[in-house]
Amino acid sequence: MTSLRDHFLLAMPQLQDPHFQGSLTYMCEQGEQGALGIIVNKPMDLSFSELMEQMQLPGEFCKQAHQPIYRGGPVHTDRGFVLHTGKDDWKASLPVSDTLTLTTSVDILEALAADEGPEEFLIALGCAAWEEGQLENEIKENAWLTCPAKDSTLFDLPPDQRLDAAATSLGIRLDLMTSQVGHA
Repeated sequence: MTSLRDHFLLAMPQLQDPHFQGSLTYMCEQGEQGALGIIVNKPMDLSFSELMEQMQLPGEFCKQAHQPIYRGGPVHTDRGFVLHTGKDDWKASLPVSDTLTLTTSVDILEALAADEGPEEFLIALGCAAWEEGQLENEIKENAWLTCPAKDSTLFDLPPDQRLDAAATSLGIRLDLMTSQVGHA
């Protein structure tokens, strides 16, 4: 299987896991050691301004303080993951595509709070992770559809429209699909 880095995983209707049901996951890494992604369509009842307050970061100049924080997945829920445009000039960054980087160090949050960070970003608590071969098996079992990711889906659409937009890019409507699984 080719790498799903910089792709979306679309949860199929039969996927009933409460963490992933109805989810759109942006894939940041996939290789011999497993896979890592961020759920990008499940905002929490927590804003960036509230997170800054909890972390005691000064944010009086932050224009993006209203942005929601996302439930990124069930793994490492105590850690922050920032998916953003721009370079990987931060202490702990992983370049994902030509335009997107995943950063986990607090220096990016400090910069964002001061309006000095990347222009487009999404902050998640937790991530989605799969052991070697686990994601591939779930795809074979029809738990997920995949498609190339689009930055515009991440940053230009409201969270509740992202899954449908990714499905539309494949020419399908998830609401018309059955939750029954079959294999030919």
